[in-house]
Amino acid sequence: MSKLYFRYGAMGCGKTMQLLQVAFNYEERGHQVLVMKPKTDTKNGEKLLTRIGPERKVDFCFSKTDNVFDFVSKHLKKGGKKISCVLIDEAQFLTADQVDELMQVVTEFGIPVMAYGLRLNFRLTDGGFEGATRLLQIAHDIDEIKTICECGRKATCNARFLNGKFVADGPDILIDDGKTEIEYRAICPKCFADYKAGKK
Repeated sequence: MSKLYFRYGAMGCGKTMQLLQVAFNYEERGHQVLVMKPKTDTKNGEKLLTRIGPERKVDFCFSKTDNVFDFVSKHLKKGGKKISCVLIDEAQFLTADQVDELMQVVTEFGIPVMAYGLRLNFRLTDGGFEGATRLLQIAHDIDEIKTICECGRKATCNARFLNGKFVADGPDILIDDGKTEIEYRAICPKCFADYKAGKK
């Protein structure tokens, strides 16, 4: 049975790298995949880039008003190779409706969908990411991609730094405003608490 998968992890844990590896594995065996990402992720345009080098152009960059089920449906009607898997990067930026549309792809077409993204925003509230919240509610299979903190412990928090300074408040989405140095780091709960308390 095909499933909707949610692979989540803190910033820099290798989510995009794993997505590209899955795409490579399918394509190496002659299968076709559809790779998509939300337009909300403005960095790198229509490309997926990893910190260690590999990159790929996506098949579809969608806005919050696009119906992803309709896109897959239209693609299937064009003919050509059967789609073996749909891969979504930055899945936290999906709308709840789009997550439901991905489930529709699974149930109506029998195509597995693998969504990669953050579980929590930088304030540690899942309500900040509508897509992640909905994926946690309905995905058949949920798995954490692990990484480590600067202190060596397991990192589960996404910390935001503006011009090198830790911040615990602000808009959920802040990728690049062209004026401020914006950095996100994966850190453990203890380091997060220490930064928030001004101990680091």
